[in-house]
Amino acid sequence: MSQHSTLVTRRGSVEAPDAPRWRAWLESYKTPRSIAYHGFMICAAFVWFLPILWMISMSLTPNDILQESSRQLFHSQLTLSNLLGVFATGDLARWFLNSFIVTSITTVLTVIFCAMAGYAFARIRFPGSRILYVAVLAGLMVPKEAMFIPLYLMFSGVQQQNTYEALILPRLAAPLGVFIMTQFFSKIPPELEEAARVDGAGRWRVFYSIMLPLARPAMASLAIFTFVLTWNDYLWPLVISTRTEWFTVTTGLASLQSNFDATTNLGDLMARGLVGSLPLLAIFLIFQRQLIRGITLGSGEK
Repeated sequence: MSQHSTLVTRRGSVEAPDAPRWRAWLESYKTPRSIAYHGFMICAAFVWFLPILWMISMSLTPNDILQESSRQLFHSQLTLSNLLGVFATGDLARWFLNSFIVTSITTVLTVIFCAMAGYAFARIRFPGSRILYVAVLAGLMVPKEAMFIPLYLMFSGVQQQNTYEALILPRLAAPLGVFIMTQFFSKIPPELEEAARVDGAGRWRVFYSIMLPLARPAMASLAIFTFVLTWNDYLWPLVISTRTEWFTVTTGLASLQSNFDATTNLGDLMARGLVGSLPLLAIFLIFQRQLIRGITLGSGEK
């Protein structure tokens, strides 16, 4: 029997076949509103990708050509010497290792602490919870630059400069992460928690077995945001790391830049920026579905 013939269900009723899915999907893109929307999104994506494409092009172009003109997007001559020079100078392997250790531990601990705090603020009523929650959110109004001197004096006073503890601990306080997780947990129906309590589950059992699986989209988004912010952090590693072997990728690659790189070694400068951003691009491409899902479900609504 062909696909377009009449189909008979198990109950004996006769129903007309549905149109192929690809045809319905194609018809949905023919509306003027859909065409305008997708056209705008394509233009926005191109505008966002253009600086990255320009950086890749200049990193593959010899420096002598860039000294003549750097306005062209594509050049006639290409070279890998700029990229190879990044790996040949400095202690790049140690800098990448430092960044991966600091970023990974910071991301894991931040997600765990924010999930626990968000569940407590959303589900547990205790004296002073409102005031404490407002105090946590007040941390969003304090710029991190204003905390550099107290943090530096605190860690230098206990001889913790040039350590992983100094690079990790200040970033574990994430008021935005607490706010995201609190909003997500507050939107979960309380009937789920009550049913688990009837079955004899305790507070930790409810949190670990019910709440955390439901909060995976929000936790994934928080993890990606934390990873990106920690990897790109420059000021605090620059302040607390005084020895070259404790530099992260951002501070280490910046230390290789001379005063006249923007005019004489523009290709090398773009190559260092490309190498430093490759892990972030890989993380985004691998976890883009979780990131988008976390943003759409961040309010907790299903």
